[in-house]
Amino acid sequence: MTVTAYTLAVVLDLFCVFLGYRFLFQPASAAAGYGVPARPDGDAGAYLSIKGLRDGTFGLVGLALLAFVGAQAEAWFMVCVALVPLGDTLIVLRNGGPKAVAFGIHFATAVVVLISAGLLFAV
Repeated sequence: MTVTAYTLAVVLDLFCVFLGYRFLFQPASAAAGYGVPARPDGDAGAYLSIKGLRDGTFGLVGLALLAFVGAQAEAWFMVCVALVPLGDTLIVLRNGGPKAVAFGIHFATAVVVLISAGLLFAV
């Protein structure tokens, strides 16, 4: 179970780093994949960069916690970070995004993050 817990945590952290990169360097396609496309006539660039920085930072902090503090700290971090995809679910729904994206991507991500936390607590 230890290998599974650590592997899932690392994969989730690296996925956050990847999402951050994508929102920083491919913001339009990343926003479309998020479920609420950026309006071409609006100035969404700053907000998409903020999301990229947030996601990338979460991934790096998660990796640092796992490497330097341990599974318990990473587990609590995952519990807290699960609020982000739950909030993303509501954002997509409130802005008319597809329910499939809201629940199939964001809500499902929150569930996987909480499973990861549970596995890390069990280590």
